[in-house]
Amino acid sequence: MKNKYLLVGISMLSISLLAGCSGNDMSSDQSTSQTQSTSSSISQSTSATETSDTASQENGKRTVSVEDAIKAFQDTYPDADITSLELDTSFGKYFYKVEGLDDSKEYEIRVDGETKKIEKEREESLDDDEKNGEKRKDKLALTDLLSIEKAASIAEKEVGSGQATDWDLDQELGTTYWEVTVEDNGTETNVKMDARTGEILEKEVDD
Repeated sequence: MKNKYLLVGISMLSISLLAGCSGNDMSSDQSTSQTQSTSSSISQSTSATETSDTASQENGKRTVSVEDAIKAFQDTYPDADITSLELDTSFGKYFYKVEGLDDSKEYEIRVDGETKKIEKEREESLDDDEKNGEKRKDKLALTDLLSIEKAASIAEKEVGSGQATDWDLDQELGTTYWEVTVEDNGTETNVKMDARTGEILEKEVDD
């Protein structure tokens, strides 16, 4: 009789141990699943952040506007008039080159299109026949200018295809104009337009 009770007791103990092991296995599986889920969430979050950073870098190539570049020159040389402005994309970077003059000297600065850093490129005396306001007649009209984006859109539409890569703001016969270079499969077309109205003045394809 004692042996019978002993066998029953051993059987109950075995069942309890098996139930405990099964419970531990289930907890372990749940824990692993939760860890994998957390890792997946972190991975997705990191991926989203990297995508956001990449987009920010792509959209942030040119953060300095034409107005910013003009102001940078005027702050550097407050008594000078601006005679030309260029936005170039050489070497994959945007930069402005702004030229101007007063009654005795001619100046040129370079403005980084991303950082707004200013570098003085040139400062030299005018020739005698250019002094005392003679060359200042070439100054640009700087009010109500078309934006870089608008000038690019007009030029690209005029060419029919391609992408604007360079912008020159200049003056001729009293008219301030944008000359925009549009590149399409290795062909460059220069589109000249009134810098205020967008009226096309000239279009020329480079050979």
